[in-house]
Amino acid sequence: MSDLSFEKKNAWLSLGDEEKSRVFAMGEAYKNFIDKAKTEREAAALIAAMAQEEGFVPVEDYLSGKVPLAAGSKVCAVNKDKSVILMVMGTAPLSKGMRIVGAHIDSPRLDLKPVPLYEDADLALMKTHYYGGVKKYQWASTALALHGVVMKKDGGRIQISIGEREEDPVFYISDLLPHLAKDQMQKKASEVIEGEDLNIIAGNIPLEGEDKHPVKEAVLKILKENYGFSEKDFLFAELEIVPAGKARDVGFDRSMILGYGHDDRVCSFAGVKGLFEVDKPEFTAVGLFMDKEEVGSNGNTGSESKVFENLVAELINLQEADYSDLYLRRAFMASKVLSADVNAAFDPSFKSVYDKSNTGFLGYGLQVTKYTGSRGKSGCNDANAEFLAEVGRIFDDHQVVWQTGELGKVDQGGGGTIAYILANLGAEVVDCGIPLLSMHAPYELLSKVDLYMAYKGYKGFMY
Repeated sequence: MSDLSFEKKNAWLSLGDEEKSRVFAMGEAYKNFIDKAKTEREAAALIAAMAQEEGFVPVEDYLSGKVPLAAGSKVCAVNKDKSVILMVMGTAPLSKGMRIVGAHIDSPRLDLKPVPLYEDADLALMKTHYYGGVKKYQWASTALALHGVVMKKDGGRIQISIGEREEDPVFYISDLLPHLAKDQMQKKASEVIEGEDLNIIAGNIPLEGEDKHPVKEAVLKILKENYGFSEKDFLFAELEIVPAGKARDVGFDRSMILGYGHDDRVCSFAGVKGLFEVDKPEFTAVGLFMDKEEVGSNGNTGSESKVFENLVAELINLQEADYSDLYLRRAFMASKVLSADVNAAFDPSFKSVYDKSNTGFLGYGLQVTKYTGSRGKSGCNDANAEFLAEVGRIFDDHQVVWQTGELGKVDQGGGGTIAYILANLGAEVVDCGIPLLSMHAPYELLSKVDLYMAYKGYKGFMY
């Protein structure tokens, strides 16, 4: 091949035996992570616990003066138990900019409605509302688990996780048998199962002596006896339906991982692991692990909120004797960001939706996406060439195998990430994540070597 040509390369072929062992070890650590972090609350709690073990200190201790803020200080800020911001303070003041890896920890799922439980045909069922972009039919006929939190009026909190242990029951959404699906099979895929038909089957045994809703009452009795909450407590709950079971290796060579929530807990995991190995950088290194990306990043736990800006302002106030809003503005204008989110890998079974020369591939490393958006780049952040060249140099210097790619053909569809949010504050931002097959399905597929290259790339960028 000519030196003037460009050709993507398989990342597995760049590894020696020692580094290949690290790839598989990281895959095991990641599977353990996503098995425990199936919701944004669980992911936030796990990341905060991991950070504490690595010496990160709650931001409140710095703000109160209990712990002095200095170069190398490790800061952990948990926002409403649903998002986490980690920072390793640099030798330069914050007003000189930050090096940020921003990911999200929410994933497509089904949420229980506030009044979910009802009975029909001697079955207890629970109503749901889907969260994020899903193919609704994919959620039928598979084992499902219930995760979340129930708040009691007295301030108590009940943590719920049902369906993950072998001895647990699971939950289920029914589908029509082929023998009776003549009319259903004529529908568009988006209408094969309607949103209001995503009802969870939760019980079948009637409570003796109950005439009106005996199966529903039997389920409520179990909830009260085993989990300590009543039907009214559903009003004060956040309960999520997710696929049951653990992440699994895929392939004879065990090179891939099948699991729920790779989008985007895999980039979050890679960012966390990379940040843990950053020690006293020149510019403050930041890991953003945010909620609500799948529904537009809105709300007080999403990236559109002022939470991160407020945190940076508080820390600048500790650094500067004469705090001014200009310091905050300068901090973001001088910052550089990797918007760490997954992208679509080329799928040989569905070739027609991809531009093969401008698509990422499983096993070809970390994927850089210059722009997202849909059709005409609508709603995109389009990274500057100067910043792309800088990111490419960093990755090459740190022996990161990387590739470029976009989200399908020009008029096929599209999507977006949190990139535009920080770009609106003046930061240099580019999307940079891990390619997946079956993105947004209950079970997604990734290559272990791409996870490893993401960890290397994020770590190199934050130094």
